[in-house]
Amino acid sequence: MAKRDFYEVLGVSREASEDELKKAYRKLAMAYHPDRNQGDKDAEAKFKELNEAYDVLKDAEKRAAYDRFGHAAFEGGGGPGGGGGGGNPFGAGFEDIFEEMFGRFGGGGGRGRQRQASGRGADLRTTVEISLEEAFAGTKSTVRVPSSISCEACNGTGAEAGSTAAQTCPTCQGAGKVRAQQGFFLIERTCPTCSGQGKIIKNPCKVCQGAGRVQRDRNLSVSIPAGVEDGTRIRLAGEGEAGLRGAPAGDLYVDIGIRQHPIFQRDGANIFVRVPLRMTQAALGGAVEVPVIDGGRARVTIPAGTQAGDQFRLRSKGFSVLRSAARGDMYVQVSVETPQNLSKRQRELLEEFEAEAAKGGRTSPESEGFFAKVKDFWDGLAR
Repeated sequence: MAKRDFYEVLGVSREASEDELKKAYRKLAMAYHPDRNQGDKDAEAKFKELNEAYDVLKDAEKRAAYDRFGHAAFEGGGGPGGGGGGGNPFGAGFEDIFEEMFGRFGGGGGRGRQRQASGRGADLRTTVEISLEEAFAGTKSTVRVPSSISCEACNGTGAEAGSTAAQTCPTCQGAGKVRAQQGFFLIERTCPTCSGQGKIIKNPCKVCQGAGRVQRDRNLSVSIPAGVEDGTRIRLAGEGEAGLRGAPAGDLYVDIGIRQHPIFQRDGANIFVRVPLRMTQAALGGAVEVPVIDGGRARVTIPAGTQAGDQFRLRSKGFSVLRSAARGDMYVQVSVETPQNLSKRQRELLEEFEAEAAKGGRTSPESEGFFAKVKDFWDGLAR
């Protein structure tokens, strides 16, 4: 069956820019990726075709050759996705292309893995959610990490106990890569014999099948410092996946999430708390007791005539500063509550008060000033 035009495969014009190619590839790759279409042979075929097209068109030299000679430019070595090299069922360059655009596809459970070089173990990522109080004081949390650890049966070598350890791969001579001619181009690929390791094991360990590592869940204790902010990332060196055949382990990255608090709102090292006052409290003044994030209490004096939106600052009553003895401030924000469900007597008193205020008692200067300006505005229009 004749190959479709690569531009048609990506759904772009022949004048498409590099950015347009990448966007088109990304959209289609997500739609046809095997992880999302398990068992769907048609989707797998389309994904291979898509990868082959993008592998050519994303490269300026390959694209120029394709624009001039079409598919014939790559027929000598089976095309970007064919011939030799084995190993990768989706064609040469797939790992580079897909990692460049998406990182590792999938990676469920909030954990991501990054592609590693030279057998180094993958980095792992997980999330820990704590309360605002725990973020203030600091805490310790235990995380369960499913990962690869060094195989105890072979001490991470991958070879059966008592047998010869890994030997230089005869196919790539230890380089981990092989080269193949494809049309006008010399393509370098991961060695199919040793999977890029440069070494092979003739008598692999029966426990780990020669990988030098096995899957195991681990419980790790994470120390979270006082003052940590939402989104902070903590790195635990060497606590990621074990490396292949004794290579260094990756790292574990713990992302900190802080739950919303029912009373406090945090802004850096400062804390805000909204305190509703009765209308009479705001008018007559008094004192209120408010909680502090460290578990204590603070007394705030409310002056007579306090307005909604007024703010009172309590120094050093805010959040602890990361890796410091200093603390931010706490701000008490006032809201004035209009009374509801009045009794008959309460209503009579308020009506009496309103009648007195309407005579110009200067009890509401902001309101009186506003309506004075409104009257001047209307008078000006009438002239």
